[in-house]
Amino acid sequence: MTGGSRGIGAATVRALHRDGFDTVVHCGHDERAANALVAELGSERATVIVADLTDPDAYQRLWREAVGWRGRIDVLVNNAGAWIGSPLENPAGWMSGWEVNIALHLLAPANLCREAVLFWTDECRPDRPPGIVINLASRSSHRGDDADHLAYGATKGGILALTKGIARAYAPDVLAYAIAPGWVATDLVADTDLTDIVAGLPMREMTPAKDVAEVIAFLASGRSPHTTGATIDITGADYVR
Repeated sequence: MTGGSRGIGAATVRALHRDGFDTVVHCGHDERAANALVAELGSERATVIVADLTDPDAYQRLWREAVGWRGRIDVLVNNAGAWIGSPLENPAGWMSGWEVNIALHLLAPANLCREAVLFWTDECRPDRPPGIVINLASRSSHRGDDADHLAYGATKGGILALTKGIARAYAPDVLAYAIAPGWVATDLVADTDLTDIVAGLPMREMTPAKDVAEVIAFLASGRSPHTTGATIDITGADYVR
């Protein structure tokens, strides 16, 4: 579980732990929160791996250490991310915004997906159940993002294409799903005044992180394999396709 220490990631780790999964809790920087989560769940069934996924080589170490913990990975959840700006009128901010968004939201999950697909399609693993990829996209994947976050929306759109391609190309050995949340109540927005935004939401509240976590946990169970390739929107009807 990338980005597993806080928000949607932490809620998902708890849901997966409840459902019997042993879980790798990846974090980019907040090792304290990740260790606290593992202490809560018990180190015999959860472990922390720290890796900065904006570093183009970090994913290899993350994957190697994750596989080494239990000797296999059954489910990959690409959740790590941040709402990183790419201001149009600031040349330096524009370029750095694109670079970081591409590194974190597209290249890192793509590279981890590659490692997972190669692992799950290895001919030396007979009678294996399908591996499962769950990629966190966004409402922005469909509708684009605001003027200061064009790169964020573009990379999240790329995640949808990646997920669909994997589902089509590697079934039935690999099942691939995308989740597209809208406004989610996490500590990342706890200090932001969202009164006007919440007032305009059909549910009159932001989506609880546990709602996203429960959908991920269901897909991770493998109980609906023919849902592979689908994108599931979790926006409280704020964005309806």
